[in-house]
This record gives sequence, C-alpha cells and structure tokens, in this order.
Amino acid sequence: MDKLDPKTDGASADITAENIAALKALFPECVTEGKVDFEVLRELLGSAIEDRPERYSFNWNGKSRARRIAQTPSTGTLRPCREESVNWDTTQNIFIEGDNLEVLKLLQKSYHKRVKMIYIDPPYNTGNEFIYPDRYQDNLDTYLRYTNQKDSEGFVTSANKETTGRFHTNWLNMMYPRLKLARNLLEDAGVIWISIGNDEVVNLKKLCDEIFGEENFVSAVVWQRSKRGDAKLIANIHEYVLVYVRDLVSTLEKGLWRKQKPGAAEVLSYYDQVRTRFGADHESVRQEMMSWYRSLNDEDPRKKHKHYNWSDDRGLYFADNFAGPDDGRKSRPRHDLLHPVTGKPCKVPSTGWRWDEKKMLWALAQTPPRIHFGPDETTVPNRKSYLSEISSEPYSSVFYADGRSATLEVESLVGDGVFPFPKNVDVLQEFIRLTTVPDSIIMDFFAGSCSCAAAALNLNQEDGGKRRFIMIQLPEACSPESKAAAAGYANIADIGKTRLCNTIKNSKQPSFGFKAFELADSNIRAWNAVFDNLEPSLLDAVENIKRDRSELDILYELLLKYGLDLAVPVEEREIAGKTVYVVGAGALIVCLADGVTLEVAEGIAVLKTELQPEITRVVFKDAGFPNDVVKTNTVQILRQAGIDDVKSL
Repeated sequence: MDKLDPKTDGASADITAENIAALKALFPECVTEGKVDFEVLRELLGSAIEDRPERYSFNWNGKSRARRIAQTPSTGTLRPCREESVNWDTTQNIFIEGDNLEVLKLLQKSYHKRVKMIYIDPPYNTGNEFIYPDRYQDNLDTYLRYTNQKDSEGFVTSANKETTGRFHTNWLNMMYPRLKLARNLLEDAGVIWISIGNDEVVNLKKLCDEIFGEENFVSAVVWQRSKRGDAKLIANIHEYVLVYVRDLVSTLEKGLWRKQKPGAAEVLSYYDQVRTRFGADHESVRQEMMSWYRSLNDEDPRKKHKHYNWSDDRGLYFADNFAGPDDGRKSRPRHDLLHPVTGKPCKVPSTGWRWDEKKMLWALAQTPPRIHFGPDETTVPNRKSYLSEISSEPYSSVFYADGRSATLEVESLVGDGVFPFPKNVDVLQEFIRLTTVPDSIIMDFFAGSCSCAAAALNLNQEDGGKRRFIMIQLPEACSPESKAAAAGYANIADIGKTRLCNTIKNSKQPSFGFKAFELADSNIRAWNAVFDNLEPSLLDAVENIKRDRSELDILYELLLKYGLDLAVPVEEREIAGKTVYVVGAGALIVCLADGVTLEVAEGIAVLKTELQPEITRVVFKDAGFPNDVVKTNTVQILRQAGIDDVKSL
C-alpha cells in the first residue's frame, strides 16, 4: 500500500510540471529527463524567436518573481466549517475564507477549465486599500501569520502608498499571479469581468493582454455610477469593467451574447394572450395590440415596441423598410416583386432593394411569407421584422447604474455603513445572464460583501437555474474605528457570510445555501526530525495527522488532492462498525478509523460492486491498521475486487 506524501501528494497542482509536459507533447526533442533544452527549442521554433534587445513588452520590477509565485504549488488545505454554512449536505455553492492566491492554487485540480464566468472587483490601488501582508515570504506562511494561526511578529497590512516608490509594481505583483491562476480555471468559452478605476485601468489592460491574449479582449465597459461628482478639473463619475474571454473562437461557437430588450418579453406575453382570444383573426389582433399600446404610459418600456403591431401565423411583427441604403450605388437589385393579389410588379424603392433576388425568393417561399405587401402594387413592400426574433440585443459598452442603490441593499442585510461601495446586484445579474447558462459555475475571488453570489442566487430564483458560485475572500480585519467593528464584525469575510445568510433567508428558497471553508496548513504533518529530541519527532512520523484536525478536515483535503469537486456528494456508511466515507458515488472511498479489520476491506469490495463506479480509489489512515499483516491483506482483498489505487496517510 502506497503512502500519500504530504510534500508531493498534499500539494496543489504543479503548474510548472504540467507546462513541461505540454511542451514535451508538442516538442519531445526539447525535453530530456524532465528538463527543457532551450537551445533545441530555439532551433525547433526557427524564425519565431524574438531576440532583439529592443522590443514591445510590458515589464516591471518583480514580474519574474510574480510568475514563479503563480507556479509554486501550495501545501495548504481548505478546512470545512459546517457551523458557518447553510444547507451543508445539499448545497453546491462554496464560500472560502483565505488568501485568494493560495486558494486559487488549491482549486487548480478540482476546477481546471470548469468555471464559466469570473467577476472580480479587486483593489483599485487608490493608495488606501489592502494589497497583501508585509514580510511577503512563503505565501501560506504569510497568510497563517496574518490571521494569527501562527505566531506573528507584528504583521500589518500594506495600504500601498505612493511614497513606497513601488506604487504600481506592488499592485501588479499582487494581481499577476492571481489572474494567471484564474485563467486556468476558465472554460474554453469562459469569460472574466474585472472592475477597475482610473488609477490602474491602463496597467490592467496590458496585464490582461499578456495573460489572456489581446485577441481575447472583448471590451472596456464604462460604468457610470453617479450623475455628478466634485472635482477641481473633471468629475470622474465612472469606472471600467474589462472583459476578456479565454478563447474567442470557442466563445463565439457557444452563441452570441444578447440581453433582452426592456419590455419585449412582456409585449410578447400579452400578444400570446391576444392570440389565444382571436386566433388567426390577425386584423382583430392588430387592433387590440394598438389599443393596448395606447393605454400605456409613455415612460413604460413596453410602449417602445408599439410599432410591432402586425400579426401573422408566425407572430408579432413590424413592417420594416428593406430598401437599399442611399449610398449612391447604381448596382442595387431592382428586380420585379409581384403583388400576391394583383399579380403586378410592386413599386421599387428609389435606392433599389436591400436583398438580392435569391434572398427575396427565399423570403416569399416561407410559410407565412416574410414580406409584407400593401393593398396593391402601388405601395412599396416591406420585410417582416418579428419581435420574437429580435427581442434581444448586444450589451452596451456604456451604461448607467447608480451605486447608491447597492449601498442601501447591503446596509439592509449587514448594517449601516458596514461595507462601503458594494457593487449593484442587478448589474452583476445582467453580466451573469449575458454570459452563462443555468448550470454554470461563477467565481469571485475578491468577494467582498458577496454581491456576485447574491446576483447568482437572485437569477436562479428568477429563472429556476442551478448556477453555482465559488466566493473567496481574505479575512481582512475591520478597523477598530470602523462601523463594521462597531457592528460586531471581525473581518470582511464575516460580512460576506452574513450577507449571504440573510440573502438566502430573504429568498425563501429552502434549497439555497453554501458550504464554508477556511484556508489552513495541511492536516498531514511532514516529518522533520529534531535530532536533539528524537522521541516526539518519531511519534510524529507515526501519528502524522495533526491532533486538532477532524475526519472531515482530512476528507476535504483528499478531495482537493484527487481533484474532486468540493461540492461532490459525500455519503457516510458504517462497515464492520467503522465509518466509511463514500465520495461521488464510489469514485473515492475513505476510512479514517482506528482498528481497521479485514471485514472493512471486504465491505468496501462489496460497495464497489454495488455502486459500480468507473474507477474507485481507497484511502485509509496508516495508523488505523493494527499491524502490517492486516494492511497487506486489505490491499489484496481490494485488488481482487478490481481496486488497484489503495493508499494510506
């Protein structure tokens, strides 16, 4: 039976090793004994090498180190917090308290290319926000000291003042590895939305061009958040949302992004009611629709569609002009179009037809025809523009949404003045509706007050979808002088969890919930011998699971190690008096009990036959076996049942 090595098996995905493997698959000649021969690679790439000393590039002090940090595996884990969760046993949603850099590393195996949409609202680097803890050493160690899980020597947060002399570089070094890791989690057709202000929008654009590729840039959306502002020169009343996709071709293959035109769905719903009353009497349908439009207030978004008042068996339409544009061209189509009643050629527009004769014949052959004729040939025909076919439109790159409404909503859930400048749930809901499908995974690793999670829940409530969210938030301490501290909040993560709990409570949807986790060091102790005092060190080598960790802690570390979804179903069974965890209908079976007997192994073998998963992996606690004979025979019993992957920890 192989043992899980906490230094290798316990670490997150080794991105460097994966990159070398990918390079070897493309250029096997350049990889020897796991090392890359750059001279061979240069020869294979030929003229595609850029070696000029002066070239276009985006560099800053610390970039190389930031790149290495992104590729350094984490040895941490995520400890489940059932008591802070809502509907733990049934929910698919995840809230993680911890440094997002380390958490993103830990999620690489479980969520690689599975996230459909990421939205983040990172620090805008105005000189006041948190960037990362000082004394930036090993990332996990830094986080544990910052959160007082290890002895700290005066760790403080950095506000990144311009006086540091590295104002922009500090921010870039913080953002680079996080975005690099985030890209790995996106589906091929995945999208990332990043809110940002004036201070770093230029640098963020260059950073994202490098990480996601210039060809995958979609837009720099301008979000106007207020109508006026105070300033000595120009009032900045907007911010930006940069939008990138992982792969533009894959995104376009999945379909266009469209939003519903305001009021269009309501008009079509009323039209369906009218059709039910009048059937194929389309003239009566038209009269009823026009009467209804006249009854609406001029500000009503439904009234903007009043020109859609004609009806046929296909639906509600507008008789739209399809004359050719007045661009001076003499070669526009001018073929005859015969009136269906008089049989005579209809009047041709002065600029000719927009459609050629082939498309015109296609439109006439449809049932019903897609061309609207007047009473006789003296009227220029029109094309039928059906509201059901154009009820959606592209999202605008400029929009207005007052930020004050978002503040009021959050205050109603977590308290007055507790969380300043939250994002509007309705705006994020529109982003989600635009770019996801009802079963997508949505992530925000600067979760703050969890507006993105609230948007996903609201949209699920609205359309019955099953979108899942993964929220990640650093437990950044609330200032003792802040309203948040006065309200009893210790940190920002607590505010986010409270907002989520109250949002779920107000939704009155019993199925909504979230699993809460916190970042911690591994549950498995690595043996580091202290030769001046060997007895406790030898004991640690035998009892290598930390004494303050539960079976649930260990189970979820194994899920991360094996790359399983943190929301995968986990069933507890009792076999021969021992608790056995059955994960993902038998994909992983874990027994962490002491005094394991051969009856346990036989019961697991029966369980595999019962569940019939494609592959089964089994993990025991090494110290759970009374002796090596039981351990060896357990392996043999499981192998006879077709289970070859058996490990201990």
